[in-house]
Amino acid sequence: MSENRMARFAATSARVVAGTAVATAAVVGTVVGIAAPWPSYTATPVRVESTPAPGDTVLACDGPLLALGRSADSAGGLSAAAAQQLVSGPADADAQAEQLSGATADADGDAQALRAAPQDRSETPLAAAGSATVASDDLVGFSASACRPPEAESWLVGGASTTGANDLVVLANPGDVPATVQLSVYGAQGVSTPPGGQNLVVPARERKVVPLAGLLLGEESPVVRVVSSGAPVHASLQASLTRLLLPGGIDQVAPLAQADTRLVMPGVQVLTTGEGQAGTIVRLLSPGSDATATVRVIPVDAAGAEAAPTDVPLTAGLPTSLDLSGLAASAYTVEVSATAPIVGATWSTTGFGEGADFAWYVPAPRITEPTVVAVAPGVGSSIVLATEDADASVTLTPVDGGEAITTAVPAGGTAAVAVASGIYRLESAEPVRAAVSYTGTGALAAYPLWPADAAAGALTILP
Repeated sequence: MSENRMARFAATSARVVAGTAVATAAVVGTVVGIAAPWPSYTATPVRVESTPAPGDTVLACDGPLLALGRSADSAGGLSAAAAQQLVSGPADADAQAEQLSGATADADGDAQALRAAPQDRSETPLAAAGSATVASDDLVGFSASACRPPEAESWLVGGASTTGANDLVVLANPGDVPATVQLSVYGAQGVSTPPGGQNLVVPARERKVVPLAGLLLGEESPVVRVVSSGAPVHASLQASLTRLLLPGGIDQVAPLAQADTRLVMPGVQVLTTGEGQAGTIVRLLSPGSDATATVRVIPVDAAGAEAAPTDVPLTAGLPTSLDLSGLAASAYTVEVSATAPIVGATWSTTGFGEGADFAWYVPAPRITEPTVVAVAPGVGSSIVLATEDADASVTLTPVDGGEAITTAVPAGGTAAVAVASGIYRLESAEPVRAAVSYTGTGALAAYPLWPADAAAGALTILP
């Protein structure tokens, strides 16, 4: 081998050896680096806790009783049949009244909305309720209802669209922007979305009225779901009835905020077993799935023996009715527990002849904090209380002065307290449910009492 070839061979061998050494060192370094502990770094995100400023307290009232088709020029026109007498307070809430127009062609059909600004960086307690009495050829009866904050979703359980019923869905928007409302109706054929109930625009500070018969005609037990976008609305149902050309009562039915597995309807007045007709009926709907509901009827103030509970099978999307006409004439609280979320209400009437009236008793939510409540003017008014698993001592104090009333209600029991019209502060150490109930000659009405809106809690903001 020549000297030049020997030199090239030696140089090549040296490069191979060097490359192998470098590669080996790199591999060893990588393995050692992976095995060795690495420096750690933990970034703590910036968190800012902020409590939103409280907004105005806003209540929308149902307004006057409305009559449909009284004008010869307009069979579908609405007019005011009887004005609503309102009570509201406390006085130091400094609430401002606003008019909600649009239901009728003139201002007689306007309803009121009440707005109270926050005080001392807290939401202002405010309560209001109204009542109305009508006696005419086409409408007779007494109605009472509470003014309520608007909701993005609510349910109306009551009324009918059969012959003799003349029911109205009333939508009120006390806000500053228009609301777009969708109405779904549950009936004997399941749920439907009628064209007359879709994309209903309710302008700011106005009301819109939709005849129930225009949504689903010929339905004996409808349930209406109300969903609003753009702004929440206060929905209610004005139900009226005519039997053989005789008006048979009127009511303004309160909404339910949502379906629940437990419904409590305090103060149901059973006054008649009916002349072959059902005088008291519970209407139930399980909107999402098949369910079984258990209905208990508890006498108020333990005025009688409690009947055995009744199990009612519910098919998803189909309203079901239970006849309670076999009960003795008295006052009751109707409790319903179910295996799935349901909505419901109880209907009762004073009779079936001339001058009869009826009422829909809507479930009352739990009250866990002191709250102000309103009792509208009316005959035979009382606040009916229902407890859960513990004894409760409930105190009602008139906010404008007067002697407080304290009532003991046993666990799982129900009691009634006679009250006059006005604003009261309701306090109880244990959760209770409550409703205002009225009963008199040719007069029947009720509405649930709602807790004051809770103050907004602190929010954690992550950039």
